[in-house]
This record gives sequence, C-alpha cells and structure tokens, in this order.
Amino acid sequence: MPKGRPNTMNNYGVLLNELGMDETFITPLREKYLQPITALLYPDWGGACLDSHKAFVVKYSLHEDLDLSSHYDNAEVTLNVSLGKDFTEGNLYFGDFSQEPTPVPKYIEIQHVGAQGLLHRGGQIHGALPIASGERWNLIIWMRSSAIRNQLCPMCNKKPELVEAEGFGDGFTETPEDDMPETVNLC
Repeated sequence: MPKGRPNTMNNYGVLLNELGMDETFITPLREKYLQPITALLYPDWGGACLDSHKAFVVKYSLHEDLDLSSHYDNAEVTLNVSLGKDFTEGNLYFGDFSQEPTPVPKYIEIQHVGAQGLLHRGGQIHGALPIASGERWNLIIWMRSSAIRNQLCPMCNKKPELVEAEGFGDGFTETPEDDMPETVNLC
C-alpha cells in the first residue's frame, strides 16, 4: 500500500486519498457541508469556490511527533478536527497572517478538544504545543480555491507556472485569467 507523508512537517499519519477516501468522503464533505460555511466566513479567500483539497490524518505521541512548530498551510482554508484519543496539553496556537507578519508575533492559545473542529485561514501562522502524555490524532483538510491560487501562489506569493499533476495537485487548475470567485455580501 502506498505511504506518503501527510506533509513536510509531520512524520506520522496517512494521506486519505491513498485510502480511496477523496471521492467517497472528503469531496462530498467539502462541497455539501464545509463550503456553505466557508463561503460566509471567508468570502475574500475563496470560501465560496473551494474546488480541491488535501486531506490527511496526523498522529502525535510521546516517542514520535510531539508538537508542530509555527507554520502556515498550503491552503486557503483549513479544517482541523481533533479525533481524540487520550492526551494532555498540546494546545493549538495562532498568530499573524503570513502576508502581515509583525516583528514580535502575538499568539493566542486554543485548547484542542476531542471530536471538535476548528476552521481557520490557511495563511494564518499557527502550530501545536507539545503533548505531555497519550496520543492525539487530527484530521486535517487543506481546502483550496484555484480561482484564488491561480492569481497568486499562497506559498511563494508569485503568479504560478502550472505543471501537470495527478489528482488535485496543489489546487492549481487551468482557468480563464479573469475567472475570479464571487463574494458574499454579509451586510
């Protein structure tokens, strides 16, 4: 069975597309349930037109990955669901946005409770503090909008040069130059 790393920072976990879960579970979850919420919460970041994703489960335990250092995601919007197990400590923390870093970043801590999820902008700097005991498993879904990222790559802040890729690739697609996402007026 194929075994890719979930991302460049986590060593333990599984890519859900390798288990055949993209079309049967993750895509319907994104399209039917998450996108109506992200359209309201993140209209300026492609929340209404999230057309691809990368989904994986990561594991934190005492003799493996304990924490996750500060980073931002290769996504417009991220869903992070604590799948639980018994663990102590390991809060999430959030800081500035990658486009607006400050010299002395300020962070807020969020307790990550089992069976609860958290939506956030992928470009928000965040991380996970070390767990003190037990194991924590998290479902992570990086949701992407080709209409947004075809204009500006979220990782390098440049106009992307597209290359062939399998599956969703990194969420870039061939779309007309003027195809921008619609926004939702909340006022």
